[in-house]
Amino acid sequence: MLYYITGGERSGKSSYAQNLALQLSNTPYYLATSRIWDDNHRKRIDRHIADRDQRWTSIEEEKQLAKVIQDKSVVVIDCVTLWLTNFFVDTKNDIELSLSQAKNEFDKLLEKDATIIIISNEIGMGVHAATEIGRKFTELQGWMNQHIAKHADKAILMVSGIPVEIKNAK
Repeated sequence: MLYYITGGERSGKSSYAQNLALQLSNTPYYLATSRIWDDNHRKRIDRHIADRDQRWTSIEEEKQLAKVIQDKSVVVIDCVTLWLTNFFVDTKNDIELSLSQAKNEFDKLLEKDATIIIISNEIGMGVHAATEIGRKFTELQGWMNQHIAKHADKAILMVSGIPVEIKNAK
C-alpha cells in the first residue's frame, strides 16, 4: 500500500503521516532522506527525532530507499523534496538524469511488501523561484510528484492542517 501525502510548507504533512503510521502499526519506521547541510539543519532533524516516541525506529538513507525497508513494515518516508535534492546535487543540477535516477529508485519501492507513506512538497504552488536552478528543481519536483501520485493507492493534499483526499484507488 502506498500513501502519498503532499502539500505546502508547514501544512501538516508530517503530523498527518506519523499519525497514520501509528494507526497502522505500533512499531513504524521513519525513513529520513535528508543530508545534514549545516548546524541549523541538524537541530531541525534532532527536533523531529525528539518529537517521535519509543515506538518509532529511525532510519537515514539519502537515495536508495528500498534497500532499507523491511517487508511487512509501515514506513514514513520524509521527504521527496530532500531526497530529490540529493540526486539534483549529485548530478550537478541535471534534471533529466536526476528524474531518471529518482524514478528508478522509487519504482523499487513498488516491489516492496510494505506499507509506505511518502511525504512530498508542492513547491510549484508557492512563489516562483528566483533562480534558474530553483526553477529547474521545481520542475523536477513536479514531475516526480506526478510519478509518485500516479502509482499511489491513496493521495492526500494537506491544506492548513486539513487532509483533502485527492485519490483513493483502493
